[in-house]
Amino acid sequence: MYPACMGEKQGSAGRFDPLASLRGGNPGTAPDLLLSGSVFLDIIFTGLEELPSPGTEVWSEGMGSCPGGVANQAIAASRLGLHTSLAAVFGDDGYGDYNWKILQDQENVDLSLSRRCEGWHSPVTVSLSVQKDRSMVTHGHPSPLSASELIGVPPHARAAIVSVGPELEPWAQTARSNGTKLFGDVGWDPTGEWSPTVLDGLEHFHCFMPNAVEAMAYTRTTDPWAALYVLAEKVPVAVVTAGAHGALAVDSVSGEEEWVPALPVNAYDPTGAGDCFGAAFIVGCLAGWKLADRLSFANLCASLSVQQVGGSLAAPGWGDIADWWHRVSSSRSGLRKQWLRRYAFLEEIVSDVPPAAARRAAATIANQSDA
Repeated sequence: MYPACMGEKQGSAGRFDPLASLRGGNPGTAPDLLLSGSVFLDIIFTGLEELPSPGTEVWSEGMGSCPGGVANQAIAASRLGLHTSLAAVFGDDGYGDYNWKILQDQENVDLSLSRRCEGWHSPVTVSLSVQKDRSMVTHGHPSPLSASELIGVPPHARAAIVSVGPELEPWAQTARSNGTKLFGDVGWDPTGEWSPTVLDGLEHFHCFMPNAVEAMAYTRTTDPWAALYVLAEKVPVAVVTAGAHGALAVDSVSGEEEWVPALPVNAYDPTGAGDCFGAAFIVGCLAGWKLADRLSFANLCASLSVQQVGGSLAAPGWGDIADWWHRVSSSRSGLRKQWLRRYAFLEEIVSDVPPAAARRAAATIANQSDA
């Protein structure tokens, strides 16, 4: 039994707001996005040629430290202008202090539903980026409080990210009843069973966004498109991410079906790219964009995130997106001409982005990055 857990005050700062027109001039206090889960302290090593063999040591080209786990999506969403509320347990150790400070004071994530727990240490993950892929080592203990114990009666959020399973947690059931759109995700199944019964819970969800491996495993298919069509029968908006091959989706509400290729980039650190994609796609959904624009925007944000070290702190803000648009539109020939056509919807949006809008941060405890 852990001692009583305490709340802490949340900070705030101005952000470019992609949903400003929907708020009718009233910023309100309810969150746009509600999340729950575990916050890790991520220590990331990049540029490794190979993993160390027993008894040896290898040096990496770069490293960084930042909040990880559910913090990846929380920070990505907040940087993109969503009023984001996170329910998580934080340890009372130095890692917990660091994670809380970054999320609340630097990244403007609402932690009013989170708690600090005495005697519970923060989980830690070491991520090793090798040959454009990653391996991880993690240590942690079960959370002393469930998400429903943290949240209680959930606030009236526009959207919530919830793990897909046969049954919804009580807080998610209440949120859905109150009109919150549920966006589902799943994690890796270490048992290798990939039980199809997990998908039975999709009847409660507005959108499901697995990667291709997860989608094919749960649907017992061998092709991402086949998996997508199976999922589209179960949920209004189905998305399958396929890494370097882009993303494909069916929106049964609007009748749209799209595939958008990934942007060609040098992937320096893939940590958190999927979380960044999901947060960006939710922005597009809440803003009412057409499906092709939602997928394009999510692909862009994911591609920008992998070009810097740091998982959550490599997630782009609107300042990065505006910088990318202005850089690409400086030349309207060759491949850039195709990008400009695909991303034309951004031109009007970024015209309102102020020069001081949020940008990616250095991902290290020392406040500057080796990368």
